[in-house]
Amino acid sequence: QLRIGHFDLGSLKVIGSGGAIFSPSLKQALLEHLPSIMIADGFGASETGAQGATFMAAGHTAVAGGFTMDQHTFVVDETQGRRIASGDATIGWLARSGHIPLGYLGDEAKTRHTYPTIDGVRCAIPGDRAHLNGDGTIRVLGRESGCINSGGEKIFAEEVEQALKRHPAVYDVLVTGTPSERWGEQITAVVALRPGVTVSDEELRDTAAAELARYKLPRAFVFVETVRRAPTGKPDYAWAKDVATRALS
Repeated sequence: QLRIGHFDLGSLKVIGSGGAIFSPSLKQALLEHLPSIMIADGFGASETGAQGATFMAAGHTAVAGGFTMDQHTFVVDETQGRRIASGDATIGWLARSGHIPLGYLGDEAKTRHTYPTIDGVRCAIPGDRAHLNGDGTIRVLGRESGCINSGGEKIFAEEVEQALKRHPAVYDVLVTGTPSERWGEQITAVVALRPGVTVSDEELRDTAAAELARYKLPRAFVFVETVRRAPTGKPDYAWAKDVATRALS
């Protein structure tokens, strides 16, 4: 709308999101039209509460997934046995201590799994994969439940989605795994295009290839009128998987 119309937005100072992460390309586009605003991505989960945020203003380059977290948030290793030190490139689990819930009502097994004790401290580990950057920020890669195992490689859906959203024809996209005889699962993108535009599969792959390794690129695309999300903006991956599987079967 900012590209095609004029609006009096002089009083607008901050745009924030807590339900779905803004893509780097969206942040850049907003700041081109509104250079005086601040963009804020909040991060947290039902099992942890608010944990951190990332902020961006004009003159800075948007980076996906790098959050400044609170003092209670850290990353633990694959076995959930120790904290990962700053600068360690190991991919682990995002965790939080401090004031956290007692557990899930009536579900002791899920409570034990999500709220383990590490080094004598009770923690919440909702299921997000992450690694600790050298500057102390944490890059959130995505939920383990949304991870696609293709040919023995783990690919996080959000990373592929962020890369595809850089193409100007893409209005929204969700990435999921669909059955493949060769790969076990293949990366499939469910894409909603902007009105009146078309784009080829190869154009979308080329856009994503500018920042992703080739094994992370979608092998199939399914085009829809609208990508389904919750009112908060959270993605409906079950819907995306069902739509993609039926379209490709």
